Amino acid sequence: MSDLYTELLVKRTTPFGDQVLKFGMIFLTVLAGVAGIYVSPYLLIAFAALAILDYFKLSSFDLEFEYIYVNGELDIDKIMSRTKRKRIANYNMANVELIAPYTSHELDHYRQDKNIKMQNFSSREKDAKVYAMIVSNTNKREMVLFEPNDVMLNDMKRIAPRKVKLS
Repeated sequence: MSDLYTELLVKRTTPFGDQVLKFGMIFLTVLAGVAGIYVSPYLLIAFAALAILDYFKLSSFDLEFEYIYVNGELDIDKIMSRTKRKRIANYNMANVELIAPYTSHELDHYRQDKNIKMQNFSSREKDAKVYAMIVSNTNKREMVLFEPNDVMLNDMKRIAPRKVKLS
């Protein structure tokens, strides 16, 4: 049996609130810089502090998710501003209860569960083909939203045919 390796990159759409926050942060930094030059040199300290904050915070607004699927294990990495990578999740098909399209009626029971933890690793676009994966770990459940491609879905179905619903 050969190993199957699938890698997929999904760019997250920046929400409107994050775009407004990003613009506000840049505007305040520029305003503090101009005020530091023309009004009071003490405002240059505020400018420097805001510039440092912008440097570290603005990179978190440009997100991409990378799904790496290898023989029954799904790793999800978060890539910020195409420079920083962080592993945020690892799921094994042995712990998966169900994988189905997010709009599927198979998930109705899980959507009503108030104790289930939601993880959204999708692009958040309206026409995206989002799937939900229900994962059980010890005594808690997670609903993971992601956008796998057909190769990944077919191999997941090959590994766990009763757990994966393609339609």
